[in-house]
Amino acid sequence: MNPTIKDVAKQANTSKSTVSRFLNGQRVKKKTEEAIVQAIKELNYHPNMNARRLASSRTLNIGIVVDDISNYFYSTIISEIEVITNQHGYQCVFFSRKSNKKQEKEYLNMLYEGEVDGLIMVSFYKRDEDLIAAIQEIPYPIILIGDDAGCKEVHSVDVDNYSGTYELVEYLHQIGHRNIAYIAGPDTAAATHQRMAGYRAALQTLSIEFRPEWIVSSNWSKEGGYEAMMQLLERERRGFTAVIASNDEMAIGALRAANDRGFHVPQDFSLIGFDDIPMSAWVNPGLTTANQPLHQIGRRAAEMMMELLKTSEMKYQRHLFKTNMVIRQSCRSLV
Repeated sequence: MNPTIKDVAKQANTSKSTVSRFLNGQRVKKKTEEAIVQAIKELNYHPNMNARRLASSRTLNIGIVVDDISNYFYSTIISEIEVITNQHGYQCVFFSRKSNKKQEKEYLNMLYEGEVDGLIMVSFYKRDEDLIAAIQEIPYPIILIGDDAGCKEVHSVDVDNYSGTYELVEYLHQIGHRNIAYIAGPDTAAATHQRMAGYRAALQTLSIEFRPEWIVSSNWSKEGGYEAMMQLLERERRGFTAVIASNDEMAIGALRAANDRGFHVPQDFSLIGFDDIPMSAWVNPGLTTANQPLHQIGRRAAEMMMELLKTSEMKYQRHLFKTNMVIRQSCRSLV
């Protein structure tokens, strides 16, 4: 027989009503919540969704909207969202804008039409003011992952791109580099501007000259990184001692370009990426980079959604997670 709420309550050493409150998204003590979650796992309990929907007048569905569901970063984030929401008795419904060409704003209608109880919208592109204004008018739970267009009256989670790049420049400075080139991302990405701002701020703080000719923009891809590195090598050849690529894909492309031109990293110049994608540990030399805590981003977004479903009084929150520096073999000390 399938386990019941009563079985979960017994296993968690709590009451049936407490388990029911937890499954309906209501508050329970932290210790009790942990015991219930553990009991659900051990018993492999699956709630009767139709009965719960009728009892709670909710769909028990959370909509997850991404611009491209095949994106590595999104898959890591949404897998963590799914874990947390499932623990609270909710199911995730996924929508990829790439496949149906809708704009983010169009998905807000699902809340008005009662298709989902809340939306988590995932995108690292710049968001426009019209979307943010529409979200502010909606009396339903919405969490943004990525850009919030600078608005303090929406709930959002992101990585601290500014401090992440700032830390990379600081590291290069500590190991003796003063001539640091930079490969920027596309203008359409919010992170491009935040990372560039961190780069420039660090240069200024450390009294390092900003050299516009050492900046090349690209498109986040390995191919783009390859072309950008070729441009830098044509412009300055040996003027810089280090290059920061604002994502790992471009850093890997830049590494290939350096090799094709007869340069060696890190002997001829150091190279740093951003993101810590799995491939960054496998290239030769291993890529020094900034790790994005994607699991934490997904977990926090899901926890905020669960809080919003319990109360509409939660203060607006903007959570920025710090990156973690991962030092491998692509940088050489000059001191």
